[in-house]
Amino acid sequence: MSEPTPIGDAAARFIAATPRRQHAPEVLDAAKMCLVDWLGVALGAAREPAALAVRRAAEKWRSQGSAHILLGPAMAPTAAALVNGTMAHCMDFDDTHADGAGHISAPTWAAALALAEHHGRSESDALAAFIAGFEISARLGAGGFGRKLQHLGFHPSSVFGRFSAAAAASVLIGLDETQVAHALGVAGTTAGGLNASFGTMSKPFHLGKAAIDGILAAQVAAEGFEAATNLLDADNALAATLVQDRSLRIEPTAFTDGLALLRNAYKPYACCKATHACVDAARELSAKVQADAIRRVVMGASPMTLRVAARPDPQTPLEGKFSVAFCTALGLSGYPAVDRDFSEARLRDPKLRALVAKSELAVQPNTDLAEGFVEVTLADGRTLRADVPLARGNPGNPMSWPSMEAKFTGLVEPVLGRDTKPLFEALRRFEAPGTLAQLIALVARA
Repeated sequence: MSEPTPIGDAAARFIAATPRRQHAPEVLDAAKMCLVDWLGVALGAAREPAALAVRRAAEKWRSQGSAHILLGPAMAPTAAALVNGTMAHCMDFDDTHADGAGHISAPTWAAALALAEHHGRSESDALAAFIAGFEISARLGAGGFGRKLQHLGFHPSSVFGRFSAAAAASVLIGLDETQVAHALGVAGTTAGGLNASFGTMSKPFHLGKAAIDGILAAQVAAEGFEAATNLLDADNALAATLVQDRSLRIEPTAFTDGLALLRNAYKPYACCKATHACVDAARELSAKVQADAIRRVVMGASPMTLRVAARPDPQTPLEGKFSVAFCTALGLSGYPAVDRDFSEARLRDPKLRALVAKSELAVQPNTDLAEGFVEVTLADGRTLRADVPLARGNPGNPMSWPSMEAKFTGLVEPVLGRDTKPLFEALRRFEAPGTLAQLIALVARA
C-alpha cells in the first residue's frame, strides 16, 4: 500500500486548479506590488558583477525563445529566468515573506514572466501563476519550518523558490494534477542553497537557479518525466533530510486564494533583512547625535542576526550587506542604506570604519527577526537608545504605494530615464491586456 501524501496532493490540486480561481482585489494589488518591487530591484542591479557574469554565461548558450532577459535579447525562458531571477536578488533589496519562506518574488516572477512572454499568455494568466507559486512557497515555509532551515544553514529562498517557480511554470505550461505532482517532485529533489554563501555572488545566484530549476521541473513533467511525488510528506524526504533532528517538519496546510501575499514584507534598505531593525533604530538616533561623538555602539538583535548578518569586519560591499555593524554605522551617519551606500567608497570611509570598530552585538534570545535596538554611549558619558519592535516594511508597519514608487523610481530612473514613470504606471495596472508587451518594449528601449 502506498504512503498517503496529503501535503503533496493538496499542493498539486491547488496548482492545477489555478485557471478556475478568482482573486480578491487586495491579493491582485499585492501581487502587483511584488512585481513592481521585483522589476525595480532587478533593473537597478543591471550593472552588478553577479548579474553580468550570469548574463554572459546564458548568452553563450545561444538558446532560442521569445523570453527577454531584462535589458537584453530574447532567448529560451529557462535562460531568461536564470538571469532575471539572479538580477532581482543582486542588491539584496527585494521582498521577503514574514513567515520564513524567504525571497519568493525573485524566482517566481522570473519564471512567470519568462513563460508568459514565451508562450503568449495574458497578463491575468501571469498574475494567477505568480499568486499560485507564491502561495505554495509561503505555506510550505510557514509554521517555523523556513526559520528552522535558516538556523541550520540552508537558504530558505533557494529551497522554497524552486517550488514557487515550478508551481508558476506548471500553471503557464498547462500541466494537469498528475504532471504537477511530478514537477513538484523534481523541484523537491533539486532543493538547496547554503547560508555560508551569503556575502558572495552565490546568494543571488540561488534565486536565479531556483527560477530555472522550477521551469525545468515543469517542462520535463510535461514531457512525461516521473519523479517521487511524496517528498513533501514522506518521513525520509525533504523535511527529515534537511532537519535531521526531526524537530520540525512541513505541516499539512489549507492553501488559500493568495492570502499569503498579504503577509509579504518589503525592504526599505538594500541589505540583509536581519539588519533592518537596527538600521531603523540607528536612523532614529542619527537625528540626535553626531557620529563622531559616539564612543560605543550596542546593537540588540535576534539570534538569527548573529547567524546570518554579523560579519564584524566586512571587506567587500557584498559582505557589508551582511554586517549589522556596518549597516548600523550607515544609519547612525545619516545614510539611507540604499544600494549606493554599499560601495567601496562607503566601505573604506574612516568614520564608518571607526563606528564599526566601536560596535558590539547583544543577541536577544526569543526575539523576532524584525525586532531590535541600538544604544550609543557618547564621549560625554550620556547614553541614548532607540527600540524598534517592528522594522519598517513588515506587515503591521507596511510600505505604502507612494513609498514603493519612490523606491522604484530611485532604482529605475538611472537606467530608463523618462520611461520610468510609464513603466511604473503599466505595472500598477498589469492585469490590463497589452501591459506585458509595454513592459518589454520600455525595458528593451534602454
